[in-house]
Amino acid sequence: MFERLERFYDAVPRDGARTEDFGALVLFVREGPGWPFYARPRLGAGEPPSAADITSVRARQRELGAPEAFEWVHDVTPELLAVARSAGLAVLEAPLMVLDQSALATPPGADVRFLDPAAPSFAHDVAVRRAVGAVGFGTPGTGTAAAGPMERDEAVLPVSPEELEDERRQMARGRRASALGYLSPPPSPAEPGLEGVLTSGILQRVGDVAEIAGVATVPTARRRGLGAAVTAALARHALDSGVDLVFLSAGNEDIARVYARVGFRRVGTACIATPSLFPTA
Repeated sequence: MFERLERFYDAVPRDGARTEDFGALVLFVREGPGWPFYARPRLGAGEPPSAADITSVRARQRELGAPEAFEWVHDVTPELLAVARSAGLAVLEAPLMVLDQSALATPPGADVRFLDPAAPSFAHDVAVRRAVGAVGFGTPGTGTAAAGPMERDEAVLPVSPEELEDERRQMARGRRASALGYLSPPPSPAEPGLEGVLTSGILQRVGDVAEIAGVATVPTARRRGLGAAVTAALARHALDSGVDLVFLSAGNEDIARVYARVGFRRVGTACIATPSLFPTA
């Protein structure tokens, strides 16, 4: 299983990036539109990355204007945790979870809609998906807070033609799916802050392995099962399209418990390292 995950992690960025090797690390350099990639242990390196490798990559990332970000699976490269911290990086240790297909459960109370690249609303749907993510991740955790549809609407920004074309291309190839979540039934006028798209998430696929990522709920709508419903819908979509290994990384133990109710179980730890974005765990 970990070998399959390693191949997935290595393959996902290659569709939109070139690679540069630094010792036992490989840096994925984004080419074209989209979020910048990261560095991770190089497949077949034969030895764990060193502090010198990390220093070289960080210098290159600064030169490129890219985030100084590193990702790896602790269970595959356990030596890298201490090395990364000694090099001055803060490391988030995220529960790595795999779907137990027989336990997949869809919670009630939500409608989930998948983005259709042929729909006239596609550009707006992509913009709303990103806005929900920005608002949701802007207030981390699972607790409710004040930010809601108003903040979501303020965060909706135009998506460039190049980014839309990349989204369409990835969907046409079966490499990506996106979902939006709503309350069901729709909220009454007595429930302001709960209207429209409240949750979003994406699915990334390579062959028969898929990752669910970017699941976010606007804070006013949390603790209603929306994130779990979108996660379950994405997982079902993956299975129906021929995937047999579905996984995700939870931001913390509380979020991991939400995914456990959908049918995911912890199998390891995914590490994300940056200079200061995340606190050390």
